[in-house]
Amino acid sequence: MDSPGFAPRARAIGITSPGSLLPPYGAVVGVLLHLFVYFVTVLYSYAGKLFSKNDDSKVKKQDIRTPHDIHHCKDRPIRNGNIGQRPLSINPERLKDFGEEDYLNGDVKTWEMKIVSRSEELLGDALDPVSHSKSKTYNKLIRFEDISAAAFKIQCGVQKTPCMYSRLSKQYGMDIYLKKEFLQYTGSVKERGVLYLLSSLPQDQQRNGVIVASDSNFCMAVAYHASELHIPVFVIMSTSTSLARVKMCRDYGAMVISYGTTAKDSQMHARRLAQENGYLYLEEEDSAIYLAGLGTLGLEIYEQVPKLDAVIFPAGGHCGLLAGSAAALKHLNPHISVIGVESESFPILQQSLRTGQPVKDQACSNHQFYGDVSGPCFGTNSFQLTGKLVDKVVTVREEDILIAILRLLEYERATIDAEGAIGLAALVAGKLPELKSKRVAIAVCSGNLELPLMRQCIDRALTLDNRMCKFSLLLSDCPGDITKLLEMLAREDVRVLDIKQEHMFVTSDLFTNEVTCIGETRDKIHTVQLRNALLDRYPEMKWTER
Repeated sequence: MDSPGFAPRARAIGITSPGSLLPPYGAVVGVLLHLFVYFVTVLYSYAGKLFSKNDDSKVKKQDIRTPHDIHHCKDRPIRNGNIGQRPLSINPERLKDFGEEDYLNGDVKTWEMKIVSRSEELLGDALDPVSHSKSKTYNKLIRFEDISAAAFKIQCGVQKTPCMYSRLSKQYGMDIYLKKEFLQYTGSVKERGVLYLLSSLPQDQQRNGVIVASDSNFCMAVAYHASELHIPVFVIMSTSTSLARVKMCRDYGAMVISYGTTAKDSQMHARRLAQENGYLYLEEEDSAIYLAGLGTLGLEIYEQVPKLDAVIFPAGGHCGLLAGSAAALKHLNPHISVIGVESESFPILQQSLRTGQPVKDQACSNHQFYGDVSGPCFGTNSFQLTGKLVDKVVTVREEDILIAILRLLEYERATIDAEGAIGLAALVAGKLPELKSKRVAIAVCSGNLELPLMRQCIDRALTLDNRMCKFSLLLSDCPGDITKLLEMLAREDVRVLDIKQEHMFVTSDLFTNEVTCIGETRDKIHTVQLRNALLDRYPEMKWTER
């Protein structure tokens, strides 16, 4: 029986049948299962990364000194000198028995690997990120890429010193720009090479420490930057080293030990301590790392002075600054003339270029004045770079260096030593006439002139510059004769520095005195005028030539 009431029920049963709803439920459950598995997988991978980062951070906190990392300097001033007192990085108790007979027996663990004295072998290894074999040497010419890498790495550890136009330009007929490297914290350009050298050492060697035996600018730079990097640093100085240098190294944070009467004694003692205690013995060698650090000076000069014609560097000692900077300058502009200047008392570079190979060490009888310029002979790297890239090498006298020191003090208000003034001395001596009307930069690379020596240098330079004169004459023993002489000197605008009266050993008349006077004049013309005026009034006057 087909009644009308059954048809709607059949249609309702067809719509709400469970068999027809099973496919949508299965799809939903599948999607939910996939989402759950994916979510669990993401959580698991994130947890693994989180735990690995925590482990790495623990290791980094132990091995890396983030407060003193010189690579991260964004929004920070250049780290070159700290404000306030810095705690010493070395415990003085470690070296309480550091002497000739007792050498830290049992106090410090001995490094099993033998330490060699040639830094070429050690520093070359630092460039190799894979291995640090002590038998390998790094003896090849540096590339511009090496200098660029050094500039990036040390940019927050050394000052980018100004290269400024000098008032001396008018006096010498050329545009002179002075690169004022004496403004570095230790007063020397050696900081560039030393900082790159120390920061390139392996971490295990940085923990063991370094040792040097010298009183040079290189030693001062090592003492400062090793202490700043928290590398234990020991400095062995002879007993003849000035007290000012000893105090300065200690202020930088180094442990200073006085040993031996000569520099050779100190060096032998330092090598022995390095072998017994695992320290790295550093000498100012011409390794690629050190030269690349010094070469950053040439890079800065090129950036700061446009349209350069020539750059003048000191060429004494190791010639590392000359060689490294020449590599940078010649790569950037081969037409820039690179000139080296050395003392004619020990022309090591000229002799080496003439013979075709580096000469042996040449003794210098005035190390106190010449400082690092009179250092040991340069090595193979410096010699090859110099012979290939340097256009000219000239020599200057000691008198020219003294006058250059005086010029820099008067015109630039800078107290410069012989190494810093030797570049300007080439212009003072007239050795570079081809640079007239050219744009020239001079590397004033050192300003560590000690106070006792500074006065001697200035007095001697004033005499050489015809601005100090000495004369003697005979005066009668009558009241007023010396007064008349002083009045005459006052009319001539002469400053009397010293006057002495002598009558006991005068062999002439009984009532005659010999008067010796030392005066200061403006310049050479003023000195000639004074001499002529004195001869007119005192024909028997004796003028003391310099």
